[in-house]
Amino acid sequence: QVQLVESGGGLVQAGGSLRLSCAASGRTPSMYIMGWFRQAPGKEHEFVVGVDWSGGSTYYGNSVKGRFTISRDNAKNTMYLQMNSLKPEDTAVYYCALALGWNGVTTDRNHYGYWGQGTQVTVSS
Repeated sequence: QVQLVESGGGLVQAGGSLRLSCAASGRTPSMYIMGWFRQAPGKEHEFVVGVDWSGGSTYYGNSVKGRFTISRDNAKNTMYLQMNSLKPEDTAVYYCALALGWNGVTTDRNHYGYWGQGTQVTVSS
């Protein structure tokens, strides 16, 4: 089994920044895709960004392009999400997820078999 634990959420004013982390532990596979999703109250899960095993290929959701940056450190089995220029509409629970068996980033949440417990990000106006 693989466990994912997010950290770094919190309350920030609009225009501010936060950095989320996601650490993988347990029987971590040798290669895997990682991604961030978010869910705001009353809304569906939204794909935020994903990264392939090497970190060289990323895919961002339109709503966060130019403001968020994903990275990963495979030696530490950890993924990061740097969030800048935060807006109130970024308020949501952010989940990290891991997908096996894919060569490239997938935006379909059904392809991700492992999920963290989520971390709350609240952006005040």
